[in-house]
Amino acid sequence: MFEWLKRLVVGRPLRSDRLGEQLLSKRIALPIFASDPLSSVAYATQEILLVLTLGGLAYLYLAPWVGLAVVALLAVVVVSYRQVVRAYPSGGGSYEVASRNLGPSAGLVVAAALLVDYVMTVAVSVAAGVDNIISAVPALNPYRVAINIGFVALLTAMNLRGVRESGRAFAVPTYLFVVGVLSMIAIGVGQTVLGHPPVAESAGWQIQPEPAQVGLTGIALVFLALRAFSSGCTALTGVEAISNGVPAFRPPKAGNAAKTMAAMGILSITMFAGITALALIADVRYAEHTCDLVGFPGDCATDAQRTVIAQLAAAVFGGTGSFMFFYIQAATALILILAANTAFNGFPLLGSILAEHRYLPRQLHTRGDRLAFSNGIILLALVAGALIYMFDGSVTRLIQLYILGVFTSFTLSQIGMVRHWNRLLRVEPDPRQRRHMHRSRIVNGLGAVFTGLVLVVVLVTKFTHGAYLVVIAMPVLFVMMRAIRAHYDRVAAELAPDPGGMVLPSRIHAVVLVSKLHKPTLRALAYARATRPDTLTALTAAITPEEVRQLQLEWGAHDIPVQLTVVDSPYRDITGSVLSYIAELRVGHPRDLIAVYIPEYVVGRWWEHLLHNQSALRLKARLLFQRQVMVTNVPWQLDSSHADHRQAADLRPPAGVAG
Repeated sequence: MFEWLKRLVVGRPLRSDRLGEQLLSKRIALPIFASDPLSSVAYATQEILLVLTLGGLAYLYLAPWVGLAVVALLAVVVVSYRQVVRAYPSGGGSYEVASRNLGPSAGLVVAAALLVDYVMTVAVSVAAGVDNIISAVPALNPYRVAINIGFVALLTAMNLRGVRESGRAFAVPTYLFVVGVLSMIAIGVGQTVLGHPPVAESAGWQIQPEPAQVGLTGIALVFLALRAFSSGCTALTGVEAISNGVPAFRPPKAGNAAKTMAAMGILSITMFAGITALALIADVRYAEHTCDLVGFPGDCATDAQRTVIAQLAAAVFGGTGSFMFFYIQAATALILILAANTAFNGFPLLGSILAEHRYLPRQLHTRGDRLAFSNGIILLALVAGALIYMFDGSVTRLIQLYILGVFTSFTLSQIGMVRHWNRLLRVEPDPRQRRHMHRSRIVNGLGAVFTGLVLVVVLVTKFTHGAYLVVIAMPVLFVMMRAIRAHYDRVAAELAPDPGGMVLPSRIHAVVLVSKLHKPTLRALAYARATRPDTLTALTAAITPEEVRQLQLEWGAHDIPVQLTVVDSPYRDITGSVLSYIAELRVGHPRDLIAVYIPEYVVGRWWEHLLHNQSALRLKARLLFQRQVMVTNVPWQLDSSHADHRQAADLRPPAGVAG
């Protein structure tokens, strides 16, 4: 049943040699790797307005300047990461840049920041998408968390089916969103030029300011503007995903990835600038708490306010009942939910690289049935789902944890690229190449300065609003990855062959565990004798004198040529009695090897596992920790296992025939 469900959700396994077929063209790679920055324009403007309206409507004049600063920063970061793609096409992105140029510790800081960022991308994107669904259908508000988790599960299933298949499914909504938003911007700007600017449903509302935010001047006003800027910088989330996913592109990988990043940057800047301009033209009002909206027509305690993009769609296209309003809402909700797909591709790829470098469990480096990094996909879904549950699917609460990790990785990556160009300039004699490297170094230097300043702003302005959780999570991840690497290094050193090659044990003492005399016991004895050990003992624990006498009688009646040794078990602890015997044997033969043979049933039905092998499993688990002790299972297949095997064979297609 499990196998059937797995095939239904994931699909048929793919051969390893079909990995090349999963490589992506630019038109498919764009929605896969760039859906996060493209979709973030749907809420970046909203977050700017949300912060500025903490003081009522008095500070909205800052919105154009905040938006312009976000656009400039986005352009610098996109240009900088195009150079990362070309310089490091192996797919490590910021992690590889920092590791190679700033050292392993800096690389791990970037890795920790990106892992946190990818988790937050899933949580925030899905929550924002559900917000837009609720804007169109307010009656769904009580089911917000359940809908969020349902979408995370759906995304997980799609990504488990493979990168190429998920990309095809996600391409259409991404392009529908881009076309819809660009159309809305063009029509809205056209209406404004013709003298009929769009007017938002909230244009006539007032906003009750928070007492502490009234009449701000000087440093306090600058701090509010910086906080709005840091919230608007959510438009930059996911920009680095293409640099992490270069290996997934078709050749020429670096060139195609750089072109895709340029397309993503142009679209993101155009849409963000257009939505921000329209929001100011239409006089959109948006507050953190609905009850702060003076004039809100519904029950502010239970009804949700419409998102900024929903208000713009209604204003431009003629109300909430128009086809284009529902088109924009549906496309926005879809791309926001599918924007999490950027993380579902970036997190497993980064996890695979870290696992290859022994900083994360090796299981994350293994590809699943569909050639996707399945373990990383499942891990990401579980953590993101837990965050959504903890924060009730609230975008406003989740977004405070969001961009600190993004700008940590941005800053260290750009500093690393400056050192990369410095190193190349020391050995490059060609004047033309040197001029190119000087220009590239200036671009990355500006990127490092700007993103570093934003990192400080984000840390200061968002620390008390939830960013402190990320400040705690990143060092914890850093320490955990260092500990995992230390463990793998310690195990590798311990397992390295000693000088002199293979050393044979002096003698081998075989011990066959016996509970009663039956076919499994006879098979284990025969197998042990066939290995020709130096000594062979059949060992049983005496639970009751009657059972021991019965076993001894049967032993003699079958004339078994192996000595039966009985150990006392006054407390009916078979495991303890056997371990004591093995320990005494080890003390008496410290340089010899002890081989323990355990007869074991092989059953075919799940409930039969509960009825057999429990004592053997406990004993085997304890014996594995004993030095110089080898444990060998000797299986005896019951009829049920044969029947189950035949049934599975009947369900498999013949060799060479597609199932």
